[in-house]
Order: sequence, then structure tokens, then C-alpha cells
Amino acid sequence: MEEIEFILDSTKESMEGSLTHLEKEFLNIRAGKASPAMLGGVKVDYYGSQTPISQVANINVPDARTITVTPWEKNMLHPIEKAIMIANLGFNPMNNGDNIIISVPALTEERRRDLAKQAKVEAEDAKIGVRSARKDANTDIKKLEKDGLSEDVCKGAEEEVQELTNAYIKKIDELLALKEAEIMKV
Repeated sequence: MEEIEFILDSTKESMEGSLTHLEKEFLNIRAGKASPAMLGGVKVDYYGSQTPISQVANINVPDARTITVTPWEKNMLHPIEKAIMIANLGFNPMNNGDNIIISVPALTEERRRDLAKQAKVEAEDAKIGVRSARKDANTDIKKLEKDGLSEDVCKGAEEEVQELTNAYIKKIDELLALKEAEIMKV
């Protein structure tokens, strides 16, 4: 029974990891509102090493359509501006000598559909991760059955794994529905 508990715990942990990864990916899919997370993947050349922008500057969102980036060192203005351009996020940063101002453009209907498709792809990847965890768990349970664990206990464990799978797939679908609604809202 201890082995079954271990398998169920590790399966749940793996499925939770897929869900957490999906939430992080959804943060990178912008829904028209400005957010510091939009610059999350931007790396700046900071004295020869690629450093996340959040470690060399303060990122603020004064309103729904503007992001301001205030570097901690004045001489970092141009490298930060360049890094934002290289990141190819569709932003056109403006440098006013003290900080960088980014106007977040309104999304077109076509761009909204593309972002919704991208969200669906990310959700499908998360579902694949959940199903993979289910497969691994069922394989481990089958091994235990071959090693002499009763068939009833193994069937019960497989049913529990399937219930976990259904619950996480449902959570993923709910997250996707929320994200799509956020993206398509004008």
C-alpha cells in the first residue's frame, strides 16, 4: 500500500507541475492589458552576461496600455532598449533619457485569434503532460501487480489515477476558457 501511495503522490506532483507550467505560459500570452510579465523573457546584456530585465531595472505599469522600464544604472538604457527590440515582442520602446516607455498596442481581431490558438496549444501540451503522468503511474501499478500485489488494490489505484487525470484535465480546460475569454475581450 505504501508503494501505491508513493505512486499516487508522485503522479499528483507531476500533474500539478504541468498545471503550474501552463499558468506560467499563459502569463506570457498577453491579452491586451499591459503587464510586467510581458517582459519576463527579455534578457539584457549586463556587463557581458545575459541577465533577466527584472534584475537590472524596475518595471511598472502606470496604466492598461503602458509599461515603463526604469534601469538602476543610467548606462543600461540603450542595452535594455536593444534587448526589448531583439526579444521581438511587437513593442516599439521609446527612450526619454531617464526610462523606457513602451506603449502596448491594442490587439487586432486576427491577433486575438492567433493568441487564442497559442493558448489552446499550450493547454494541449499541459494535457499531454497529465496523460503522460497517468501512463507512468499505470505502468508502475502494473509492475506492482506482477510483483504480487492484489488485483483489486491495483484496479482501485488505477481508478484513483484516472480520477486525478480527469480532475487535472478539467482544471486545464477551465484555465483555457478563462484565458480565451480574457484574450477575446475587447
